[in-house]
Amino acid sequence: MSIAPAAGAQTKLTFQDALNRAVTVNNSVERAHADVNAANELRKSYLSAVLPQLNLQGATIRNSQQVSFGSGSDARLILPGSDWNYRFVLSQPVFAGLREQRAYKQAKLGVSNAEQSVFGTEDAVLLRVASNYLAVVAADAQIEVENQNIALAQKRRDQSNAFFKAGEVTRVDVLRAETAIRSEQRLLASEQQAREEAVSRLRADLNLPPGPVDVVRPESPFPALPDESTLVTRAQDRRPDVVQAANNVKVAHLEVQKQKGFWFPVVTFDAGYINQKSAFPSSSYGYGALRFTVPIWDSGETRANVAQAREHEIQANLYLQDAKTAAREDVHTAMTALQEAETSLQLANDQLTAAQAEYQQNFELYRAQETTSLDLAASEASLADARRAVVAETLNRAIAQLRVWYAAGALKDALGVTQS
Repeated sequence: MSIAPAAGAQTKLTFQDALNRAVTVNNSVERAHADVNAANELRKSYLSAVLPQLNLQGATIRNSQQVSFGSGSDARLILPGSDWNYRFVLSQPVFAGLREQRAYKQAKLGVSNAEQSVFGTEDAVLLRVASNYLAVVAADAQIEVENQNIALAQKRRDQSNAFFKAGEVTRVDVLRAETAIRSEQRLLASEQQAREEAVSRLRADLNLPPGPVDVVRPESPFPALPDESTLVTRAQDRRPDVVQAANNVKVAHLEVQKQKGFWFPVVTFDAGYINQKSAFPSSSYGYGALRFTVPIWDSGETRANVAQAREHEIQANLYLQDAKTAAREDVHTAMTALQEAETSLQLANDQLTAAQAEYQQNFELYRAQETTSLDLAASEASLADARRAVVAETLNRAIAQLRVWYAAGALKDALGVTQS
């Protein structure tokens, strides 16, 4: 990957450089990675709920009186005037209706969802970066086209000027060619501004310093597309939003089971060591305890929570169905748009071929004084429009291809970008 130059220096980018940089320095991608780290730490916190806990507890107490019984060596201090004690307590959950286990599984699914969010963010950023990069390439091509169109108008002006000096035409023909040159120069300035806007968006997404950006036209940026049914299957199996919806169904099912766990007893094991100033019943001792709590009646709270969790599970399943339907229709719409773009590009190429032939013939006729400058200007304008159409439709087809891969959830594979 190219190293980012200092501010003001020219940055040279290849298509692959831009894509690889997009998934490593883009702020949206980095924020999504931070969400994964946060979700993973949450998973660890749920794991700690089933692991042993060791605590040190202590206190110092000042009592209003001191109480003891017995006398001499048999005296036993029951309530010291100044008391202190400390204890080490080990607590280990034994059973709680498997609630902690299910919460931990939910947290793991949360990590998976955060990872899918990273994939989705990367795909969105790659789509945007690739589109902007290709827009810069198209702008360069349009600038070249406008320069060619200016050359056509200058060629007509030179021919008209020669005829005018020979007294064959009026000065109107020369002025008409000058007007065409100014019109093309205005369009050239507009295309240069469009390029700067695309470059600005590219710099923002790639965290590049201010300065000019030079791009290299990619030869064949995308692999051949499989058939629509293959893309639909991939989208419904692997697209990040579909995977997240499937994970949410699992989370909702675990929530139902977790809420049912409140009907089961809670069992914990405690062990401790106590040291205290009071010698009664002993100044230091240890203990072990198996404690349990059995729910008898909770006034329907658990039943209501279980019912609510089941409704959420139904909703999660409906969201999954919607996500799969949206994936299928997104692929179909993108494929239809691609077919239209390919048809338009083919027609634009045919239009360009016809316009070039028309212009060539009209110029020869004009040079032979067999047609007027108006006819030549009309064919010149047709050729200019055809050239612009080819560039525009080439960009439209490339973006349509990007959107097909994006709709299928396979953009990263299609662009050859490794997982970040």
